[in-house]
Amino acid sequence: MIEIECGTLEERIIKELQKTYPITVSQLKVRIGISERMLIRELEKLQARGILLLEPLPDKIYIRLLRSDFRFVAKKSQKKFIKRSRKRIESAKEPEDELMYV
Repeated sequence: MIEIECGTLEERIIKELQKTYPITVSQLKVRIGISERMLIRELEKLQARGILLLEPLPDKIYIRLLRSDFRFVAKKSQKKFIKRSRKRIESAKEPEDELMYV
């Protein structure tokens, strides 16, 4: 089982590959909306992990998804401790009409 964080570029690529097959790098670039250089860099990372395979042809590069056992997990976030201040109870309020300085 391969865990992929939700909201990442990897998630967008894998979900698009699961929806459409076969697909080329240029088609995927248009669907995701990123530059080709950035897409190829991410695809090479996924290829190194054994998730997909890039099949270069003379004019196109096809992408083949090798695995299908993905689990999309939410990003882990730490809940910050929030210190709440207590309002002070003023027992003796000063009257407003008294002058402070004479």
